[in-house]
Amino acid sequence: MNVRRSAAVLAAVAVFGSAAAPAAFADTAKPSPSAALPSALYGDADPKFDGVFRQSYALLAQDSAGVKPAAKSVDWLTGQQCASGGFAAYRADAGEPCDSKTMFDSNATASAVQALAALGGQKKAVDKSVGWLKSVQNKDGGWGYSPGMDSDANSTGIVIGALTAAGEKPQSVKSQDGKSPLDALPALSMSCAEDGGAFGLADVKSGKLSPNADATAAGVLGAHGKGLVVDAAEKKSAAPKCAKADTAEQAAANGTGYLLKTLAKGDDHLMSSMPGAKNMPDLGNTADSVLALAAAGQPEQAKKSAQWLSKNSDDWAKKSGPAAYAQLIFAAHAAGMDPRDFGGADLVKQLGAQGPAPQATEQAADEKKDSDDGGGVSIWWIIGVGMVAGIGIGFLYSGNKKKQQL
Repeated sequence: MNVRRSAAVLAAVAVFGSAAAPAAFADTAKPSPSAALPSALYGDADPKFDGVFRQSYALLAQDSAGVKPAAKSVDWLTGQQCASGGFAAYRADAGEPCDSKTMFDSNATASAVQALAALGGQKKAVDKSVGWLKSVQNKDGGWGYSPGMDSDANSTGIVIGALTAAGEKPQSVKSQDGKSPLDALPALSMSCAEDGGAFGLADVKSGKLSPNADATAAGVLGAHGKGLVVDAAEKKSAAPKCAKADTAEQAAANGTGYLLKTLAKGDDHLMSSMPGAKNMPDLGNTADSVLALAAAGQPEQAKKSAQWLSKNSDDWAKKSGPAAYAQLIFAAHAAGMDPRDFGGADLVKQLGAQGPAPQATEQAADEKKDSDDGGGVSIWWIIGVGMVAGIGIGFLYSGNKKKQQL
């Protein structure tokens, strides 16, 4: 499970008690031998807290790299959806209807929307989920981890990405008090003088906001109306200036400046800011920051941080599983790098090994199309030349193969 997911679940502890707490530390927990995992699910760690989340990340990352995921993996994801349109983190028995005990999860729902919208052919499921998200929007325009929780930058940011992916205009999605998610974000931003303009994460006991890099990355991404798949910035924007965050645009500028300064101090990567965590490099938050900086028009630092990840992420991804590989693919895409040669690693292949074999890749489909259209070598053409010329025949290779899509 990535750090964004852990932060969201830790925030939930304040409302729902200690039952949710293990989620922050269970990213490598193995399920019990008697609890066989669905063959369509990505990863072999306990999916209790992040099954839908990591599945959505995996499918979206594959799609961004031109891979068509296995149909049963998509079916598993849509099968997790409740009748209301919302998703829980994971339902071991999706045949049982959701009820008042179901802990609905805005982050899981928003990530599922982004994946299903990208894959196509899932309009009904996407529309139901968007409807559910709108129904649980807080009065301030934002979202919390679950219905009834205060708005936070992580949840609001990923929901904005879902709305955009579904074709909605986030600024037009209003609460009963007439507030949009872009109205909620400035209130989650912190002061320039004391906190560097970061977005904050609430303390689970006091509710007081503290500067948090991952909340900042999510807030910046949301303020720009972007989801998890961000194209590399073609032009560099002006250096952001920190000022009072009266608008989402200014809050994003403040947050961008905070990320730039923090990454520059940390040799292009972030250090862990999770409560109780060791002082060590935070690869998940660094990957999220790459997306935010690309969205904010800061390609130089985005690429530096992605290059740092390409040299230092192998062990982390192996231990963390499919969501980590997906995050790295998103970061590579946002930095204009090749996810199939990320520091020598083929992230797409490594992610694919975490679940069912995909149906196809666009690269393979292009090669087949070239062959069918005459771009490749036809055996009948070779035979014909042999019959006419009566001499040895070499092979002709097409030079027009389409470039592999990221």
